Amino acid sequence: MKDFSWTYFSKTGDVDAYLLYKQVTGEPGMDSEVQEEDQSNEEPLDGLNM
Repeated sequence: MKDFSWTYFSKTGDVDAYLLYKQVTGEPGMDSEVQEEDQSNEEPLDGLNM
């Protein structure tokens, strides 16, 4: 599956094939980086007046 997805990506430039390749190889993608940033930017809601 890894070889197929990389070959398909290299021939077509399809982003979904690249993301599949990253998932199959177990390399961290951008999703994990975005989740870490989202968690670090969280603020408590105690101070909000609604």
